[in-house]
Amino acid sequence: MKDTEIRSIQGIELRAAEGKPPTIVGHAAVFDKLSLDLGGFREKIAPGAFTETIKSGNDVRAFVNHDHNQRLARTANETLTLSEDKTGLLVEIDPPLTNVGRDTVEDIRSGNLDGMSFMFNIIDDSWETKDGEEIRTLEKVNLIEAGPVTFPAYPDTAVAVRSLARHKASYTGEAEESTEQNEQPKTLTVEEADKQLVEAARIQSRRLLQLRIARSN
Repeated sequence: MKDTEIRSIQGIELRAAEGKPPTIVGHAAVFDKLSLDLGGFREKIAPGAFTETIKSGNDVRAFVNHDHNQRLARTANETLTLSEDKTGLLVEIDPPLTNVGRDTVEDIRSGNLDGMSFMFNIIDDSWETKDGEEIRTLEKVNLIEAGPVTFPAYPDTAVAVRSLARHKASYTGEAEESTEQNEQPKTLTVEEADKQLVEAARIQSRRLLQLRIARSN
């Protein structure tokens, strides 16, 4: 089974036509926008990265905070609609008339839920070094879940950090074939990757706290 990854961004809203329950709407991903430092690299999503998975008809689900006990919608019964626009991956959820559905709508209305997230595994990605930074581009992904989240500033990047380690290891192998110099590019061990992940989470936690303090003022 392929490793799964999670990415989140801030921004979600309720849209309601007269006489109808509200629809949860938000972009779970934005195209061609570089992320913050995710632990030794930055990341962007290529336009069209979700095209294949949307057309495949796979039954993508929507949960609150990726909790499978908090079910909101699914593409199979058309309560979850996924599409790509010029901005990115647009998610539209018709929440059920259940406690979870009603609570989710109220949490979004009150601002307790303010982000959208998606879970995926990689079909194709690419790496490049630009201005001294490692940049990962998600070229094509298999979408598994998409839904509202409480903390959109916390990406799960452990898998991506391991992918970076493999990329650097591959680069090292190419360098060994092309030169006889003893000095080699540094590769990441699993322990080093985990340390980078922890540091990235710490930095993002501090940024989130600073943002909340600024808003409260």
